[in-house]
Amino acid sequence: MVQEKSLQFIQTTPEQVINATVNGVKVEIENLKKEFQPKQPEELMTRQETADFFKVDLSTIWAWQKKGKIQGYGLGSRVYFKRSELEIAIKPLKS
Repeated sequence: MVQEKSLQFIQTTPEQVINATVNGVKVEIENLKKEFQPKQPEELMTRQETADFFKVDLSTIWAWQKKGKIQGYGLGSRVYFKRSELEIAIKPLKS
């Protein structure tokens, strides 16, 4: 048997309950808006775009890929790189 729970509001008008509920929902919606980041499609870059991004020659991109410094993804005979991974590959220099 499920026990029903009840709630009593003493000296509270229905309008006050409605207003408090609406205000609470509004606050939570605003919090969600601040935290919610819509999923955006991953930006794929060609070899040439990647070379332009790093301001290096295509042979450097090929060498970095072979050494595992950057990860390439293939589709047919084309190779693409994920921009987010390229940005992560940039590391600070140690002084």
